[in-house]
Amino acid sequence: MPELPFTFVKSPVWGKTADQLRHDVIDGSDPVTGKPVMQEIVDQLTTPVSAEDQTTRTISQSAGPGTFGPDTAESLQRMFIEKRMTDYLPIVLPTEERVDAMLKGTSRKPDEVVGHMSPTPGVYENWSYTVRQIAVNAVMAGADPKYLPVILAIASIGKESISSSDNSFTEAVVINGPIRDEIGLNYRIGSLGPFGHANATIGRAYTLLSINGGNCGKVGETYMGVIGNPMNYANIIIAENEKDSPWEPFSVRRGFKPNENVVSIFEGWGVISAKNSKHAVWSKDMNFAQELKDISNDQDQLFGILAVLSPTVADYMKSEGYDSVEKLTDFIFQSQDESTPHFRSKAQINILVTGSSNNLYWDYGGMHYVKSASIDEWS
Repeated sequence: MPELPFTFVKSPVWGKTADQLRHDVIDGSDPVTGKPVMQEIVDQLTTPVSAEDQTTRTISQSAGPGTFGPDTAESLQRMFIEKRMTDYLPIVLPTEERVDAMLKGTSRKPDEVVGHMSPTPGVYENWSYTVRQIAVNAVMAGADPKYLPVILAIASIGKESISSSDNSFTEAVVINGPIRDEIGLNYRIGSLGPFGHANATIGRAYTLLSINGGNCGKVGETYMGVIGNPMNYANIIIAENEKDSPWEPFSVRRGFKPNENVVSIFEGWGVISAKNSKHAVWSKDMNFAQELKDISNDQDQLFGILAVLSPTVADYMKSEGYDSVEKLTDFIFQSQDESTPHFRSKAQINILVTGSSNNLYWDYGGMHYVKSASIDEWS
């Protein structure tokens, strides 16, 4: 329907008094057309549907041509930026030779459809992508072929890394299993920072795939983040430090075997230092479990809480009597008194362990678990 009727109102509408809503919306004008909102709504509802809008038609989707060029490397870099096919940082140009080399990282056929993605499921049409298209974005991100199974597993979940929401969400990818050492993922000093090639390029490939395979990140069209989120560049890649953690890996808690290679995705606001919270107190007599409980109860219920502990902090909590994550989760979930628990369920409380043991440090943030997928299936 080319003439599908729309009426826009001045946004946002929440956080306003009744008088402000009447002034800005009921008695206001459509910010796009300039027409009075209520009169425009009446006109839109009472005007007969045009003959053109009663015809049947479809709009075809295209991922663009299979190849570009020949041209200079500088011109191709500029073209990728102008077509919004990058994160605006320089890319590794996905030549046929480089893509073929990347495809050697998996036994899957290049034309196999891996998954579907959209900026917001149910609002935008899902785009699909093949193994080859994922390989193209992995090359662009600077990834190594041995990282491809991880990237394919992430893609198979079909969760966009750049949501259209104006709330500026971000994603976290948790990686468990022997593959962490096989491909050199960093899970010690600086584990959440840009200090591991695998961590950095896997996270960036996820963003590029969301742009080029999921139609995400088109500012003003499929992306409306009011402020934006710098974590969208490479997301949050968390390889769990299973060797130094006192508890079972996250993947095992989700029902996978200890030797399985697994990716899990979280979505939310991101994570920050626990020291940012008024409840984080450095003292001679630390009570980390209580601090985590207090910080958790300070979070809203939209996403719950994701706590990313260093092994030392996790060890402290174990010494306080929490010899399993389940026991710690039970403690956090319990209300401080006889009132209703702060969170709707224990599933809103998730705890991970990564990083080194050279200080008592941990992060937290409002993020909820989305889904897990096997990496081994994509080798």
